[in-house]
Amino acid sequence: MKVVTTIADLRAELAAARSEGKTVGLVPTMGALHAGHASLVERSVAENDLTVVSIFLNPTQFNDQTDLEKYPRTLEADCALLEQVGAQLAFAPSVAEMYPKPDTRSFSYPPTDSVMEGAFRPGHFNGVCQIVSKLFAMVEPDRAYFGEKDFQQIAVIRRMVDDLGFGLTIVPCPVIREESGLARSSRNTLLTDAERATAANIYQALADSRALVGSHSVAEVHDYVVNRINAVPGLEVQYYSIVDGRTLADVATWQESDDIVGCITVYCGSQPIRLIDHIRYK
Repeated sequence: MKVVTTIADLRAELAAARSEGKTVGLVPTMGALHAGHASLVERSVAENDLTVVSIFLNPTQFNDQTDLEKYPRTLEADCALLEQVGAQLAFAPSVAEMYPKPDTRSFSYPPTDSVMEGAFRPGHFNGVCQIVSKLFAMVEPDRAYFGEKDFQQIAVIRRMVDDLGFGLTIVPCPVIREESGLARSSRNTLLTDAERATAANIYQALADSRALVGSHSVAEVHDYVVNRINAVPGLEVQYYSIVDGRTLADVATWQESDDIVGCITVYCGSQPIRLIDHIRYK
């Protein structure tokens, strides 16, 4: 596997691959890679001739500087994992390389980017669109792979792809979970063993709430999940939204959509660490 740090070197490698008619898959990441990322890379390797993995901790999508500073940085281990799962090219640029001058572009795709994470992290999805659009323009992939753990992010990126006319396919990939049910996340490394065990209650509550659909209203299922998680010492729900899986607009009844998803963000532990997850109801 080759590791390149400049856009010029990235484009040179890609030009060589394109001249041979190779298809290209892109897996954008912020590093601190885990089994969830590995599953995306493996899918790309299986479906493309060349897989590019970007490793870039993007500052423009963090509205909380402390959150950015706490985010784990493990480039050497990341590259070892990528080589293990068959990636051919890693792109690990500096901030100066990606943002030689401030990116002043503004993206707006309401309600997709204005609810849930968009409401609680102002500017977050604008930063996501800035960096992902840059990567799409640089790599020009045939397919780009994203984990469904970031359910809302995929919806926003789809809107951006349609808006900007990128000729690529977005490939959503299933959530990879720990044995306890906790969604794999780079942020999990910041949890103690005890906090990780506590965090498993998030998915347990979501999974159990499925049994209430039909016999309980949307509002009752919402309250069940929030109250159950908040009853666990060390957990605090920031929001839980039950939404149409396409538009991300809130639903009031189970009948108003054939695609209903519950999206949650929970603070865990004394630091605290912000964890996201979701459950599909329909």
